[in-house]
Amino acid sequence: MSSEKYKTSRLKRFWKKLGPGLVTGASDDDPSGIATYSQAGAAFGLSTLWTAIVAFPLMASIQQMCARIGLVTSMGLTGTLKKHYPRPILYLMLVFSFPAIVMNIGADIAGMGAVGNLLFPSIDAAFFSVFFTVLLLGLIIYLPYVKIAAVLKYTCVVMLVYFIVPFLYKQNLSEILWATFIPSIQFNEEFIAILVGILGTTISPYLFFWQASVEVEEMKNKKKHLMVNKKIIHDMKQDVDFGMTFSGLVMYFIILTTGTVLFNSGVYQIDTVEQAAIALKPLAGNMAYLLFAIGVIGTGLIAIPVLSGSLSYIFTETFGWEQGLDKKFHEAKGFYVIIALSLLVGLLLNYVGISPIKALIYTAILYGITAPVLIAIILHISNNKKIMGDFVNDRLSNFLGGIALLIMSVAAGALIYMQFT
Repeated sequence: MSSEKYKTSRLKRFWKKLGPGLVTGASDDDPSGIATYSQAGAAFGLSTLWTAIVAFPLMASIQQMCARIGLVTSMGLTGTLKKHYPRPILYLMLVFSFPAIVMNIGADIAGMGAVGNLLFPSIDAAFFSVFFTVLLLGLIIYLPYVKIAAVLKYTCVVMLVYFIVPFLYKQNLSEILWATFIPSIQFNEEFIAILVGILGTTISPYLFFWQASVEVEEMKNKKKHLMVNKKIIHDMKQDVDFGMTFSGLVMYFIILTTGTVLFNSGVYQIDTVEQAAIALKPLAGNMAYLLFAIGVIGTGLIAIPVLSGSLSYIFTETFGWEQGLDKKFHEAKGFYVIIALSLLVGLLLNYVGISPIKALIYTAILYGITAPVLIAIILHISNNKKIMGDFVNDRLSNFLGGIALLIMSVAAGALIYMQFT
């Protein structure tokens, strides 16, 4: 076999290994996340660029734990909580998760609709919001899991556009390197708030539930009912690490784009993804504007199925209903009804006076409160030999998980303090 063919073969094998981790990472950079990163770059230039480097190992460690829980227990995170922990904890997670995820869906639908209107000004944004909602609902209900997974996986390629956008504008390499590796912190309310927002949108509880449940789906699809072994765990880690790296790079390049193009041009206030796209147009050119806008729609198409799917897994595992994207509608009606309701309620939020920005704020607050509790529980499960057997956390996982717990707890405290002072 020639060297070129061997490399192609290796690349194909690696691509086949990628799945839940890649999709989870890509969904982390949803339209609401893009709005947060754009706001950080516009308001503070490159001062928050280092957060992408810091966030990566924390995101990866928590998502690996969730994936391992799913693989070892053959249950989602909710099922594991239900089996091994007091019911009040489970119901508390349910109460907090539903409104946060639905508002996140609503904000993402609104962002996609607004960007659709930018690309085709003659068509109202509301039409695009409805169109994307119906499209996603149809795809989720009628496509089997194998095809849904493939669609989500290949849609991730769209996000590569964010790696191009910064290079359509003249950059200062030394300034970028300094901001990347030398943390800069401003001790004022606005900067702390944006740090909390970045943490809230990168380490989000819905991703914990999705990762564990979709690993179970993946195993069922591959008909791997054998005992989990080191190779399966190794492949999962590769998948998660690649997905989180991909997510971190997208986050990095969005902050880089807005932190150079917008901040250096005096555009300091960005509240929505469409504002970011519009602001880029005269400063970085039509191509940057177009690629940025296309990326928003692509990320929404990935993130909304993950958001609605995670919520449905939470409900169905809580109440013991049939579940799974591999099942047809008549086999798991409750599962698909919850997905449909979450999409429709999210869409309706745009018509009842709740602005996307307020929805993002409320979502961040709820995520900020629940994330530390969930991380603590995930750490406890991952170190419980009765549940995990030989696949408990190693020292590095516990160290990174502990740092994530500490940072998210401080962020939650800061978030609550800022809301009431």
